[in-house]
Amino acid sequence: MKTPFVNKIKLEEIIQKHPTPFHLYDEKGIRENARNLHKAFAWNKGFREYFAVKATPNPYIMKILQEEGCGFDCASYAELVLADKVGSKNVMFSSNVTPDEDFILAYNNGAIINLDDFTHIEILDKLCGIPETISCRFNSGGDFKTDEKGNVMDIPGEAKYGFTREQIIEGFKVLKAKGAKRFGIHAFLASNTQTEDYYPVLAGLMFELAVEIKEKAGVEIGFVNLSGGIGIPYEPDRKPNDIIKIGQGVKARFEKILTPAGLGDVDIYTELGRFMLAPYGHLITKAIREKKIYREYIGVDACACDLMRPALYKAYHHITVAGKENAPLEKVYDVTGGLCENNDKFAIERKLPKIDVGDILIIHDTGAHGHSMGYNYNGKLRSAEILLCENGSFKLIRRAETTEDYFRTLDFSNL
Repeated sequence: MKTPFVNKIKLEEIIQKHPTPFHLYDEKGIRENARNLHKAFAWNKGFREYFAVKATPNPYIMKILQEEGCGFDCASYAELVLADKVGSKNVMFSSNVTPDEDFILAYNNGAIINLDDFTHIEILDKLCGIPETISCRFNSGGDFKTDEKGNVMDIPGEAKYGFTREQIIEGFKVLKAKGAKRFGIHAFLASNTQTEDYYPVLAGLMFELAVEIKEKAGVEIGFVNLSGGIGIPYEPDRKPNDIIKIGQGVKARFEKILTPAGLGDVDIYTELGRFMLAPYGHLITKAIREKKIYREYIGVDACACDLMRPALYKAYHHITVAGKENAPLEKVYDVTGGLCENNDKFAIERKLPKIDVGDILIIHDTGAHGHSMGYNYNGKLRSAEILLCENGSFKLIRRAETTEDYFRTLDFSNL
């Protein structure tokens, strides 16, 4: 079973001030995880984590990570503004189908621009010039396999991102001729991986590419960005990835491939989102209705607008009933929200303790790609975000939307 980072007594205290539903984040867990990541890659003197802002775009959360030595991976104009608002000077800009204004803001803010396509070289040059530090995103094509047995982890050849091998080599020749002086490569080839092999295998592929680029383009790679992709165990019977073991696996390939090629000073970057935040967020909701027809249903005051992963991906999120952690799993429920969509379900035929109207439900692992993927279908209003501080206090870090917010972009006076 998964253990929540908050108990019923504390939840009742929070709910007295901030009604459900809301996303709750664990400051202590976030900080400890960030420190463990840095420990795993301490062998690389230039290591930096660029937190994937898309996962949890809240400045209070970003500030915590900044205090723990993290920079930020941004993919849009608004995310660049967020990084600027928290005062970060360590920003990677990894975007695709990039609007002109996004490129210009990234350039003006001093972000490391990670180009997604060969044609973007000329576009960026015409817009604002080629910066001295530049990165290119690599797409290996075909299947991405983790071992000699041929286990396929993902299919980069079907993805819209990145340069081909031939394009990236030619691209670095062009960038060097245009005045770039420090170069990096980046790749994201699989998502939410449940194996400690992913980063080491990816690193080996990228390190070999760096050697090839040096030989064929005359460019020495200064940093390798392994991006994200390290997953978390959403299911309670899976064990978490060991980040220390992952870091050592990357180190072994570094020493085998890069060091002998005279590239022993290459910095390693990561752009983790889910790994950094997902386990340290809960969606807190309350049972408000029960229904018995062909199945038994528990209706809660949250819905897919607050957490769309189960509806979109059929993703599993564990559920704890606060105060009934040790109760027998004697009932089978569909746990649903109130949208006019039948996929608005947090759990389907899930074994749970008997749930009564008024019970508090804790939906686990919502710290990343939870609130950030929210929307307003059916006129549902996006929920609040609350930080559970290390000292046991709590504070509102984003208020819940109101109907005034929902209607703010409309002008009723012209009806």
